[in-house]
Amino acid sequence: MVTMETKQWYQRRVRDEAALSGKAFQKFLEYAAPHVPLLKDSKFKETGVLTADEFVLAGEFLVHHCPTWRWETGETKHVKDYLPNDKQFLATRNVPCYQRLKQMQFTEENEVILDEDDPEGGWVDTHHNIDTSTAKVTELMDDANLEDKPRLESGGGAGDDDEESSEGDMTDDEDGVEVEDDDPAEVRATQSDSKQIDSNVLNMRSYDLYITYDRYYQTPRMWIFGYNENREPLTVEETYEDISSDHVKKTVTQENHPHFSGPGMLSIHPCKHADVIKRIVEQTAQGGKNEVEVHMYLLIFLKFVQSVLPTIEYDYTQQFAMSG
Repeated sequence: MVTMETKQWYQRRVRDEAALSGKAFQKFLEYAAPHVPLLKDSKFKETGVLTADEFVLAGEFLVHHCPTWRWETGETKHVKDYLPNDKQFLATRNVPCYQRLKQMQFTEENEVILDEDDPEGGWVDTHHNIDTSTAKVTELMDDANLEDKPRLESGGGAGDDDEESSEGDMTDDEDGVEVEDDDPAEVRATQSDSKQIDSNVLNMRSYDLYITYDRYYQTPRMWIFGYNENREPLTVEETYEDISSDHVKKTVTQENHPHFSGPGMLSIHPCKHADVIKRIVEQTAQGGKNEVEVHMYLLIFLKFVQSVLPTIEYDYTQQFAMSG
């Protein structure tokens, strides 16, 4: 069992390493990665890493089962010769994010360490048992007559709906004359519902997610870029509102996307990915479940990455039960 002291020591170490690394370490990786020998033989079950060919295989499986994901090429000058030109990385766009993490109640019961044997504390899933269902928010948005557009906007509301509403506000008196019902309580309730809907619309964000193959760490790597309700890019600090606080500025940092030019993008650092995947595969085998094969790698990857991005509702379709 990992003690609180061990966990705090690990968190301090991660912060210190992140501070020391920064841009200098990024530059080192950019220089070193092309010189790292390309992994040829499968080490998936032994160490949790992937070859480039296995990354493509796992990507094909993901795209087939989760059609919101697709292969992309990126910029020509950044094409990697060890991957097919038309399968350089995976992307899914306009992924909804309905609420900020601060709106979700956190308790220690919801925290699970996915690798308890790791002396450095393991990968922490801070929202393991929290239901992030968006049914209530979706219902409110449906009630607001929101259209399916690139960005959500509230509808004008004129027309048949208004006529039905007007008829519903009229009652008959004893003489059969229609009179308007101005019940103050009903008016206040309507205003309250309207404010709640407006609040949810304003909270609505969307994200573009990318999965690349990291040659240095020989694992997938997740990149995220977010937009507000007006399709304006989120700042780094705003994006951190949708990332687990256990990972902000520790395992999630801003770096250069390997297939795009321009400003940096937030990424989940892959230094622990192989260890976590290896542990999940072992725990699944010990639990007597079907053996995990390499083509399922990205489904497992997306499941444990959800612990970092618990309110960004990307698709991994096949629910993979993680131990804990």
